[in-house]
Amino acid sequence: MDAMPMVADPLTAGLDDEQLEAVLAARGPVCVLAGAGTGKTRTITHRIAHLVASGHVAAGQVLAVTFTQRAAGEMRSRLRLLDATVQAGVGAVQALTFHAAAHRQLRYFWPRVVGETGWQLLDSKFAVVARAASRTRLNVGTDDVRDLAGEIEWAKASLISPEQYPSAVAAAGRDIPMDAAKIADIYTAYEALKVRDESVTLLDFDDLLLHTAAAIENDAAVAEEFRDRYRCFVVDEYQDVTPLQQRVLSAWLGDRDDLTVVGDANQTIYSFTGASPRFLLDFSRQFPDATVVRLERDYRSTPQVVSLANQVIAAARGRVAGSKLQLSGQRAPGPAPSFHEHPDETAEAAAVAKAIARLIESGTAPSEIAVLYRVNAQSEIYEEALTEAGIAYQVRGGEGFFNRQEIKQALLALQRAAERGAEGPLPELVREILEPLGLTASEPVGTRARERWEALTALAGLVDDEVAQRPQLDFLGLVTELRNRADARHPPVVQGVTLASLHAAKGLEWDAVFLVGLADGTLPISHALAHGAESEPVEEERRLLYVGITRARMHLALSWALSRSPGGRQSRKPSRFLNGIAPQTRADPAPTKARRGRGAKTRCRICNHDLTTPAAIMLGRCETCSADIDEGLLTRLKAWRLDVAKEQKVPAYVVFTDNTLIAIAELLPDDEAALIAIPGIGARKLEQYGPDVLDLVRAR
Repeated sequence: MDAMPMVADPLTAGLDDEQLEAVLAARGPVCVLAGAGTGKTRTITHRIAHLVASGHVAAGQVLAVTFTQRAAGEMRSRLRLLDATVQAGVGAVQALTFHAAAHRQLRYFWPRVVGETGWQLLDSKFAVVARAASRTRLNVGTDDVRDLAGEIEWAKASLISPEQYPSAVAAAGRDIPMDAAKIADIYTAYEALKVRDESVTLLDFDDLLLHTAAAIENDAAVAEEFRDRYRCFVVDEYQDVTPLQQRVLSAWLGDRDDLTVVGDANQTIYSFTGASPRFLLDFSRQFPDATVVRLERDYRSTPQVVSLANQVIAAARGRVAGSKLQLSGQRAPGPAPSFHEHPDETAEAAAVAKAIARLIESGTAPSEIAVLYRVNAQSEIYEEALTEAGIAYQVRGGEGFFNRQEIKQALLALQRAAERGAEGPLPELVREILEPLGLTASEPVGTRARERWEALTALAGLVDDEVAQRPQLDFLGLVTELRNRADARHPPVVQGVTLASLHAAKGLEWDAVFLVGLADGTLPISHALAHGAESEPVEEERRLLYVGITRARMHLALSWALSRSPGGRQSRKPSRFLNGIAPQTRADPAPTKARRGRGAKTRCRICNHDLTTPAAIMLGRCETCSADIDEGLLTRLKAWRLDVAKEQKVPAYVVFTDNTLIAIAELLPDDEAALIAIPGIGARKLEQYGPDVLDLVRAR
């Protein structure tokens, strides 16, 4: 591949060295590993503009694809702005989602490859899945139908047929709402029901991709026309492609390699939809001559936020972790991230609301503040706390707690029971009424069923709190109080504080972020832990926390509660992902003199068990727990230690013990705060050896 010539300054000015390398890379396979906040959209839009302005490809021959309409719209906007500067027709570049691109192509090629049979896009598969379940003589509820639709989507995105589904689910260890064979039968019936008659076929969104790929793969004339039309491809968020999307991309490319992909495997958080980072991880194997550029300069967050993100992801394990990027904060220093332990969730929410009020008073716009949590049901207590504080908010990526359908159904059921004169202890009575709506004794399997269960559990907990505070309350009074709470909530406003799940926050950023509910069983979520402490589902939960941290520009607060309700048993532990990072002390009650002398227990950063031996405490993990280690760095650290020991004429262990060096090679601290957090490194050793050690880590 020939190197590309330099072009006009507007396309290269203001780019850092790595961004410039990506923009000017020779035409052909290019992989940009872009960490959070490193300017990936700027980089790829400038690369596209450079390709066009340099005459290597016409603007109309470029197809850039991403995963959301918002991201595609942002890409188009940036290309239009660049076009106004370079005037090379860059605005004609097609920037679309995978499905939008496939929709256009299929609409064009369908008559040629299928003939007169028409097709109709199925906006929602709910009704067809419900009919398919009925055809197999299964009596399923609304949540079951939604979960079944999700399973069909996962299977199709993963290129799994109905016949393959049971074995594929077993191999993946996937949580499913019912027997795999029954789901396979419903999947088969669903596919049959879409063929209405000879004149029209119903296609769902996955079918758009399947039929587009098949048209190009099976018809040489179609392939030739398409590949003559599009010659250059760019894929954003490549870590999130599914096997089906990769099949489409491969069909688009044919035997060509004019492809640029951008992604970060350590931001892979959508595996439940079929997304897989393996295509990003295998890119250099598929294209041995590919140019690989690493963007690690973070322009979004302060060095303090970046350091915490690096510490969290440094403990990751598995193949994905091998591609981790060591971010370097480029902004001016800011406040250190804060960690807060609370006796219960009510206290946690109240403290967050007060902190938000202080930020607003000091000049931070409410729209630049976010509260992020693991599951949507956690929003209720923050909606209440913000309402009481008079702070407007919006719930992003979901509905407000009392606007959720299951909560509306629950309030209606409680109202009717109260009007009938139902009697009994209120907490037990409420649970009895909510049980038919989905409040089972144990957490159900299935995404939608679990979400309903979480919401109803939160409502039952709200009832417990209300009864504890007002023991004299009768049933009708309780229902009235719940209705009043629902009516008092602020309507969504764009200028308000954002409440969002961590999944919904992907791709967004705020000046101030509050990461809440960071307790084991919530993050990592309990059903991930069921797969094992070192499983891939737990690693994905770690990546979810990493994504949450990297949403913050300046202010970052992390918090957890020791119990759900005021006065409850304080049995929760902070998230295992914070072990060795957050202070392991309890805020309440204040420690006595004797307790201070003993100190707080330290827990394994991998399995969360208490650490008891000096070696384990030094490593920050059980000695039996495996962890990734940079062997090359460890060798260099030992060589450096030996030189220092000889110079100072002391035994090597006096400089640092082997376990301290192993901890450094595992945790890869990138600043003094991260280094001194490692047991065995105090202020004196930090001053003596810190600069040398950090230089070795950064040069690895």
